[in-house]
Amino acid sequence: MAGKLKIDFVSDVSCPWCAIGLSSLEQALAQLDGEVGVDLHFQPFELNPQMPAEGRDFVEYLGQKYGRTPQEVARSAENIRQRGAQVGFEFAPRTRVYNTFDAHRLLHWAGLQGRQRELKHALFRAYFTEGRSPGDIDVLADLAAQVGLDAAQAREILASDAYAQEVREREGYYRDAGIDSVPSIIVNDKHLIQGGQPPEVFEQALRRIASAPQ
Repeated sequence: MAGKLKIDFVSDVSCPWCAIGLSSLEQALAQLDGEVGVDLHFQPFELNPQMPAEGRDFVEYLGQKYGRTPQEVARSAENIRQRGAQVGFEFAPRTRVYNTFDAHRLLHWAGLQGRQRELKHALFRAYFTEGRSPGDIDVLADLAAQVGLDAAQAREILASDAYAQEVREREGYYRDAGIDSVPSIIVNDKHLIQGGQPPEVFEQALRRIASAPQ
C-alpha cells in the first residue's frame, strides 16, 4: 500500500456538484482500494448562510443570486442531472433552497459517532432525490435513525445549540484558508482538488499524491 491519505471534503448538503463530487470521488477510491488507504472527513460550508429556515423558491432565489433566467436555471439543472447520472446519482427537480446549518451540526455529531459518511449520503439523497428539507428537524431526525443514530438524541441536539461553535469554527477555518467554492477536496492538508471532477481525474490525482515522497 502506497500510504494513507487524509481527505477533507469541504461541501454543503445543498450543493449539487458536491453530491456529484462525492459519488465521483468514491468511484475513484474504489479503483484505489488496496493501493491507498484513506481517512475521509466531511467539513462544513454553507452556500446560503442567510437562508431562512423555511427556505426560498429555487428558481427565484438562483435568479436573484446569480442573475439567471428561468431558462438558464433549467438548462443548468439538466446539465447537473446528466452529470449525476454518469456517476450514479439521481437528481429530481428542485423546488426550494433551504438553510443547512442544522444539517452541518448533525453531521459533526455523526462524525463523533462514526456515521458521518452514511449521514452525508442520506442528506444528499433526501434533498436532491426525494425533495425533502435538510433544514427540517423531523427530516434530520429521521435520516439520523436511517443511518443507525439515535433519533431522540438527534432531536435533542437540534433543539439546542450543540456543535454550533464547532461548525462555525470549521467554516471559518476553511474560509480563512481561501475556500470560497465547493466541493473543495483537500488531501493531506496541502493538495487541493476543486469541483465535481470525473472519477478518473480524482483517481489520477490521488495516485500521484500517494506515490509522491512525503
